[in-house]
Amino acid sequence: MKIDWLLDYNPILLALVATLFTWFVTALGAAMVFFFKTINKKVLNSMLGFAAGVMIAASFWSLLQPAIPMAEESGKTPWIPAVVGFLLGGVFLFLIDKILPHLHLGLSVDKAEGIKTSWQRSVLLVLAITLHNIPEGLAVGVAFGALAHSPDIGVLSGAIALAIGIGLQNFPEGAAVSIPLRREGFTRLKAFNYGQLSGIVEPIAGVLGAYLVLTVTPLLPYALSFAAGAMIFVVVEELIPESQSGHETDWSTVGAMIGFATMMLLDVALG
Repeated sequence: MKIDWLLDYNPILLALVATLFTWFVTALGAAMVFFFKTINKKVLNSMLGFAAGVMIAASFWSLLQPAIPMAEESGKTPWIPAVVGFLLGGVFLFLIDKILPHLHLGLSVDKAEGIKTSWQRSVLLVLAITLHNIPEGLAVGVAFGALAHSPDIGVLSGAIALAIGIGLQNFPEGAAVSIPLRREGFTRLKAFNYGQLSGIVEPIAGVLGAYLVLTVTPLLPYALSFAAGAMIFVVVEELIPESQSGHETDWSTVGAMIGFATMMLLDVALG
């Protein structure tokens, strides 16, 4: 159903508002460091698993699934934008992972990945977390950017569902960042600042994604698939291995199942 009033709204502005929301929820999660000094391994693994489940579901229901009919409607071979965009998204994150200096929680500085640098440990830790948030912001931005080409209530509902889903998983993700930083020896305020700072990249990536979709119309199915590929790369490369560390792997699996079901419910019910 086409909604004329949607044409009065700038998709870039909507993407900015949506990704500011996801960043705000990250900050709320990071604020848990003011109440807890440590986090139970079962809870941490279930949080990371939940985030992984949400991102996997969002990659299909919010991004790949709509990209295929969009490509077909524009006269393209349906599977080409989905496959090409998806793989390019993975390649993009792979290259960033190899270039951007970053360090994962619990590892010594000599285990830092990316280009070698003398940057402080705290900066490297935050960059590793920030890496996770780039595809999330990009996905939300592209979803709202699609409104410029399809001012449909279903497209709007799907974009809102995606923003809510990303926001939901950002809360435990924010806590899963700031509390371990506290355990690393950071003050509560510093751990909070670094935790919320990791999410500030989402509005930047969101605005960029929406702008690119608005600028290059045929890019939309590729952009949706690109965001999906980038998110799946993060899930497989980072979230699942981290959630499966230790001896509490059942909790991460349960968290992933709940996360997937939650995002699927949001997308199908709202989208």
